[in-house]
Amino acid sequence: MMYLVYAFISGGLFGAGLFISGMTDTAKVQGWLDVFGNWDPTLAFVMGGAMIPMAIAWLIRQRRTTSLVGTPLPPAPSTKIDGRLILGSVMFGMGWGLAGLCPGPAIASLSYGGPSLYIFVAAMLVGMAVTPFLRARLDRPVPAE
Repeated sequence: MMYLVYAFISGGLFGAGLFISGMTDTAKVQGWLDVFGNWDPTLAFVMGGAMIPMAIAWLIRQRRTTSLVGTPLPPAPSTKIDGRLILGSVMFGMGWGLAGLCPGPAIASLSYGGPSLYIFVAAMLVGMAVTPFLRARLDRPVPAE
C-alpha cells in the first residue's frame, strides 16, 4: 500500500512541477525550440533546475540498492551511444518539436488539453506499444551473404 502512496505523491509533485514550470504549455515549449525566431529562454531554467535534484538522486542511488519502499533499484542506464539511442533521440525530439509536448507533460495536460492532445496521447501510446516489436526486429542479426 505504501508503494501506491509514494507513487501518488511522486506523480502529483511531478505533474504540479510540470504545470507550474510551463512544460504543459505547448507554445512555451515550441518557443524554447524556436532559436532563430521568437525564442523563449525560460525553459532553460526549468531544465537547469531539474538537473540539480537529479544529480543528488544519482549520488544517493550509488549508495543504495533498494528504494524507499524496499523494491530493488534498477541498474544505472548505459552510457553507450549507439544507433538505437540516436534514433530514439531523433524521434523524441521530432515529436517534442512538432507537438510541443513529451510524455510527462502530455499526461499532466489530459484534464484540459482538448481533442488534439487526446490524439497526441493516443499516438504516443500506440508508439509505446509498437516499439518493443520494432526493437526486436531491428536488433535481429542479419545473416551474412
